[in-house]
Amino acid sequence: MSIEKMNKDGNYKTFVALFENKVVGFITTVQALSIGDEIGYLHIQGLAVQKELQNKGIGTKLLKYVEEYSKRKGISSIILCSGFKRTDAHAFYEHNGYDKDSYCFDKGL
Repeated sequence: MSIEKMNKDGNYKTFVALFENKVVGFITTVQALSIGDEIGYLHIQGLAVQKELQNKGIGTKLLKYVEEYSKRKGISSIILCSGFKRTDAHAFYEHNGYDKDSYCFDKGL
């Protein structure tokens, strides 16, 4: 899928955190289809906050914003994947109420 098609699709969203009119963090999502669920789920594809501004609540605010956005759209499930070595990120997600309940698999082609 090309970037242009993704933008027109409307299922892809990127939300940013601003500090002093500068982007200091972002979260990018896609609403995906799910068997047995008409609306599907929201997949967080990326979340990042500037290194020097981490641990200041910005990432949590981005997550909470996406959760409220999902509720407004009638989406009842959010998933994300995180690499095994990103233990700080895992602690962050767990602190924000996310459960480790599956593995994500990928295959380069």
